[in-house]
Formats: sequence, structure tokens, C-alpha cells
Amino acid sequence: MKIHEYQARELFAQFGIPTNAGEVARTPEEAKAIAAKIGKRVVVKAQVHVGGRGKAGGVKLAANPDEAYEKAKAILGMDIKGLTVDRVLVAEAVDIAQEYYLGLTVNRDDNMIVLILSAAGGVDIEEVAATTPEKICKVNIDPTVGIQDFQIRQAIYGSGVDTKFSRQLVGFIRKLYACYVGVDSELAEINPLVITEQGEVIAIDAKINIDDSALFRRENIAAWREVGSDLDQYEKLAKEEGLTYVHLPGGNIGVCGNGAGLVMTTMDVVKKAGGSPNNFLDFGGSATKEGVEKGLNAVLRDPDVKGILINVFGGITRTDVVAQGIVDVYDKLPRRVPIVIRLTGTREEIAREILGSCGKPLVFAQSMWEGAKKVVELVTTAAAGA
Repeated sequence: MKIHEYQARELFAQFGIPTNAGEVARTPEEAKAIAAKIGKRVVVKAQVHVGGRGKAGGVKLAANPDEAYEKAKAILGMDIKGLTVDRVLVAEAVDIAQEYYLGLTVNRDDNMIVLILSAAGGVDIEEVAATTPEKICKVNIDPTVGIQDFQIRQAIYGSGVDTKFSRQLVGFIRKLYACYVGVDSELAEINPLVITEQGEVIAIDAKINIDDSALFRRENIAAWREVGSDLDQYEKLAKEEGLTYVHLPGGNIGVCGNGAGLVMTTMDVVKKAGGSPNNFLDFGGSATKEGVEKGLNAVLRDPDVKGILINVFGGITRTDVVAQGIVDVYDKLPRRVPIVIRLTGTREEIAREILGSCGKPLVFAQSMWEGAKKVVELVTTAAAGA
């Protein structure tokens, strides 16, 4: 579960993590009053569950309360990556000497928590990782043992940050780790963590994602959930239709199947075959004709989708029902793209007969790997001939 920056700052405060003074406002008038209360130059920041706010114009400096009013008025109502801004954080602007990146997340490959520290703060960490990976230091932490001082020092001395602030950074990182574990988060990130001109270490940004599985014991945090606020336009429509759909912007191959594990595996196989998955769509354990129709229409809403791979295992699900659903909906689809189908399990022979005799340009695959290779080949060939 994603929470807003101002909410993450509340959690920081509970663990003694220093931040610059600030409050949330839902109107320009409230923003002006908060700026007057702070009595200094402020920054007005859009509060939406998405990154890239600054690049989108959702972060603006204001020298006085009147400017804070105007900046808030400009930001409130903005559309940032499909999300409408309905509140802003008005926070004290600080004199920045240095900007760092600090984060904690899960290293699933090693079953560890990973501490990430970089002297290249204030920009997207993904950009730093891609262009100058040597500026990032990562240290694995065994969650059964907890963070140790030598691991924090390893991160500080390996990241390029100013070591004269190491004493303050050690305490700061310990507090962030306590917060990360203490609220059952999947990600705790500060970008930037700043050293002020006065030599203070302050978090002027706060991002925390909470593990959904732990919300039952975090009722106060669970109350912050905003259903649909972190969904893009395609996901919102799919959710309204009762579909289990996750959009992956930039991909060009739609991936559909029955069962979360099978769909995620299919996405991995498409990637291995050289393709780029556009989505995750789970028809459910008992896929129906109606579900197949709604699912394919949802996938094709994104014009970037140039091909679809359908992978269904028939346990409870009857593959002939899925096959008939695909055939029935084919002529109603809004666009024509290559569709590769792999069906195995209950009534597989009948399903193959339905697909083989339907007269539609559907491609049947014997295996998941064969299906992935075929859909990537068809999409690549179509792109080359366009």
C-alpha cells in the first residue's frame, strides 16, 4: 500500500527521524495559512501516489504566503501521470549543502533487507543506477539479526557521502531501519536526504510503501488506504469491471492467463524470449467466456499492445470454454493484433478443435516457451514491416 509523503513524515516523526516543518493543505487558502505559520520560504509539493512530481511541475518554491497561495492554486487540480492532485504539502524550504539518497527495501534474490546509500541524491535513483552505478552502495541486512553499525559504516564509506557527517548518519540510518521494520514497510526511501548549510541531517522527502499482508496489525495505517488512487486510467477501468489487471506502461505484449502464479511466470518467459510485457491479467481460476471478453478488451485499451499471449492451464477451468470465448469475441475486438494461445488441461482436445476450425488467424502453441517465442516473433515482424 502506498501512502502520501505527508503521511510518511508522520511515521518518521514517531521514530525520531528529523524532517523540515510542514503541513498538508487542500485549498490555496490553507496553503497560505500554513506558509504564514512557518514564517519562512516554503516548498509546495503535490501529494499523489506517483513519482516524478517535480518534473511534472508539482513541486514549487514560494517566498511568502501570497506566493504559496498562487503555487498551491496552480498545483491543486493538476493531472500527474493520470492522477489528480487534491492536496499539497507546504513545508519549510531549507538551505541545502549536499543531497544524498537513502533507502531500505527487500532484496528478494538474497532474502535480505538491503540498505541503499548514494551521494547522488535529488535525482531518480534508477537513473543513477543506469548511468553511474559506482555511486550507489548496497548492503544486505539479515532481518533476523537487524542492522549492525559496521554495515552502516560500510554503506557510508562506500557511497561517497561526506564522512565528516558519519556520526549523524549512523544514528539517522538506525532510526530509518527501526521505522522500516516497525511499520512493516516494503520500501522506505528518502530522496533527497540533505545536509543543510548549518550542518544538520534532514529528510526533506519521505516515501514509504506498506506490506499489504501486514495491514491487519496496522489499523491506523490501513485507514490511510485510498482505493484506486494509485491506479492509472487502464487499471481504474479494469478495476471497475472486476478484473485482476496490472498495467506495465511501455510494454508491447499483453499477457493473460488463469491464476496469478501462471500469469507472472508467463510474463517472465515473455521477457526471456526478448519481449516486453505490457500487463498482468488474470482471468481467474474459473475463466468464463464473459471474463475472457472483458479481459481481452481491457488489454487492448492500451495502443502500445501489439500482440497478446494467452496461457491457460485447465484444472478447474475448462479450456474449451476459454477457447470458445476467444473465438466468440475475436470479431468484436477493437483492434487486430497477433494472438498466440497455449491451452492445456481439462478438455484440451476439444479446445484445440474449436481453435483449429474457427477460421480466425489465431496461433496455437504447444508450450509456454513456444508461445512466448511466437508472440515476440510476430510482434517484431509486424513492427519491421510497419
